[in-house]
Amino acid sequence: MNPEEFAYLKKKIRQLTNFDLDNYGHNQMIRRLDGYIARYKVHNVVQFCKILQNDENELEKLQKFLTINVSEFFRDLTQFKILQEEILPKLLRDNLKLNVWSAGCSNGAEAYSVAILLDRLSPYREHRILATDIDKKIISHAAAGGPYKAAELRNFPKKLEEKYFKNENGDFRVVDRIRKKIAFRLHDLTQDPYEDCFDLIICRNVVIYFNGQTKKILRKKFLDALKVNGVLFIGATETMLDMKDNGFQRLSACFYKKKAGVPEKYQETVLSGRGVI
Repeated sequence: MNPEEFAYLKKKIRQLTNFDLDNYGHNQMIRRLDGYIARYKVHNVVQFCKILQNDENELEKLQKFLTINVSEFFRDLTQFKILQEEILPKLLRDNLKLNVWSAGCSNGAEAYSVAILLDRLSPYREHRILATDIDKKIISHAAAGGPYKAAELRNFPKKLEEKYFKNENGDFRVVDRIRKKIAFRLHDLTQDPYEDCFDLIICRNVVIYFNGQTKKILRKKFLDALKVNGVLFIGATETMLDMKDNGFQRLSACFYKKKAGVPEKYQETVLSGRGVI
């Protein structure tokens, strides 16, 4: 795909889906789209765009491909162990009620993983968990609590499956008590406004697909959305080499704290929660 074809494709995708490819790394996106379009045996990008215009199912497939909806419960166990044993207990000691955002939540498995951890660590507290994604269909699936395939629960303790899931002919749906703890919403990280005063923001393996300038903008927006000492949880394949200059302090692999310097709107002191998955 040459630059002119890519420019045409970007314009058409923006018109049809409001999805802005300018925020993504161009070379990487061109390689991905070249491979995707090759499946259709078309002669050029214009023909491919005509398919998208005339077939809503094909347009939906492309949106799913572009938004990279891959997730599972407790994905990357090492990082979730740190979250469970170090990050959340500290946040729970300092805050009576946690305000958590799972950004780019995909099918909801990540947000539900956090909700289940909090249910184990602080069973008598009500926390707020916001989960957002750009994909309308995947958000609907997440808000319904699934169903999820058994493979998506491969890291979930078998002894706790009955407590947190309903078995539906071999698939699994999150129980209503946990499902109702999360507010699922549509949200575009590059275009929509951010809320603030979050204690924990989880955005893993999403920002890596954006270009350098967009990455910097999103990191700044995440920083502004966190409370002082709030934590950003990123993916294992991501790095923050400029963290000292952008207001973050590294806690451990994948976890970065917003450094002091901006007064918090409020401060609460509580007893620590306790419990292990």
